[in-house]
Amino acid sequence: MHLWNMDNPQHDALSAVTLPALEWYWKKEMEPFDPPERFFRLVKQPDEDCILRDDFLPYIKALLNDHPGLEFLANHAEFQEKYAVTVITRIFYSVNKCHSGRITSRQVRRSDLLESFSLVDEEEDINKVTRYFSYEHFYVLYCRFWELDHDRDYRITREDLLKYGDHSLSHMIVDRIFDSAPRPFEHDKVDREHLSYEDFIYFMLSEEDKSNEVSVRYWFNCVDVDGDGRLNNMEMRSFYAVQLHRMQCMGHEIVPFEDMLCQMMDMIKPTNPDHLVVEDFMQPECSQVSGALFDALFNLNKYLLFEQRDPFVERQKREDEFETDWDRFACIDYNRLAMEEEAREEEAMEIDWVTVDEDEEEEPEFNGAVSSEAPF
Repeated sequence: MHLWNMDNPQHDALSAVTLPALEWYWKKEMEPFDPPERFFRLVKQPDEDCILRDDFLPYIKALLNDHPGLEFLANHAEFQEKYAVTVITRIFYSVNKCHSGRITSRQVRRSDLLESFSLVDEEEDINKVTRYFSYEHFYVLYCRFWELDHDRDYRITREDLLKYGDHSLSHMIVDRIFDSAPRPFEHDKVDREHLSYEDFIYFMLSEEDKSNEVSVRYWFNCVDVDGDGRLNNMEMRSFYAVQLHRMQCMGHEIVPFEDMLCQMMDMIKPTNPDHLVVEDFMQPECSQVSGALFDALFNLNKYLLFEQRDPFVERQKREDEFETDWDRFACIDYNRLAMEEEAREEEAMEIDWVTVDEDEEEEPEFNGAVSSEAPF
């Protein structure tokens, strides 16, 4: 209607969409263009040359209202809002790789965004649409954030993030995440003392799948302390020194820096043996091992798992149904969360039965007090 009113000032302003206006819109804005450009022009605002975060909201709200796989959220406005935020942030994470907060027509064309929107429109099981829209993936992201956000202010502190993954991250990388990691939508005034929920989504997607370009650039930027676009031995040694100290404190066998670096260089095969650049990690043969170096530098738990890896398990992972490391992690973590929730419900039922038995035995007088159980 806005376009029609601007283009047809001689007519009365429209307050509802009419058939002539719809035909005019199709012929001007849709018909001359191919599907990716139509999608781009449909989502963005008429006076903008890019898609901004809020431009996706009407479409996610329509999805929440109409998709059979999301009907159970109908009476949960807060979770609907967080689901929408999660989907939009995941879209920007994968499509807007420069983290400008502005998706261009070229970025839409080079992404799988149009295919994902078409798939979620056809697929009744929302969890089969693992790109962006899966409810299970949202649940994993939001629950992980909720577990760390103890004061419920929807912000994560450095101390909170140190607890992620059973204290697997070093304090040095946590400081770098807060100081230098890409933020999705904060560009003018960035709060470097906290991570918002959207910032946490960027972190967690990068942490649990280090085999894609976006996550490699995320962690490369964090480890590249001097910002020269190269990882040299001095930078890597400073991160690994923290890992060595943690190994000693926990009683693990020490792996010297030189041995670790030699092993990683043999796997990555950089163009220049004196330093690493982002392109070294992008080689096809490096996609499944690129994360091993980052884990060695700042995630002790994952590095120890890598050192003790079982070749049979690794082969099973390569042959399983999951397309990405993130899909595999999200499935496992969702099942863990579901089992924990089921155990809590069973425990609550047992407590209720015990309470009923005690009430029948004691039969106290009613004093007018009303008790209620707070929902999760």
